[in-house]
Amino acid sequence: MMRLLLAALGLLSLGLGILGIFLPVLPTTPLLLLAAALFFRSSPRLYDWLLEHPKLGPYIKNFREHKAIPLKIKVLSVSLVWLTLLNCAIFVADHWAFRLFFILLAAAITAHILHYKTLR
Repeated sequence: MMRLLLAALGLLSLGLGILGIFLPVLPTTPLLLLAAALFFRSSPRLYDWLLEHPKLGPYIKNFREHKAIPLKIKVLSVSLVWLTLLNCAIFVADHWAFRLFFILLAAAITAHILHYKTLR
């Protein structure tokens, strides 16, 4: 029963990680790392599939081996974070406190992304 629960949580984390590729507020790499850890404990087949996946596997392998994020991904991530959250601050938020929140959130996410080494 526990293996099924861990596999289900892994699938949820995987789904959120994939969404994070397109939505800059969701952290892709940590969610994929969580999915890998959950799959490791629940399903060797899902774990192997995730690590060998041509698009998702490199996120996990690069981070596990180097604790680094590729420059292209850093630039794309930071750009999308600012584009999305500035859009929210300008066009969605109608109170200065919300606008400030979106800008501070973008700054915090940027700082988090940039604190990792750059994989070249």
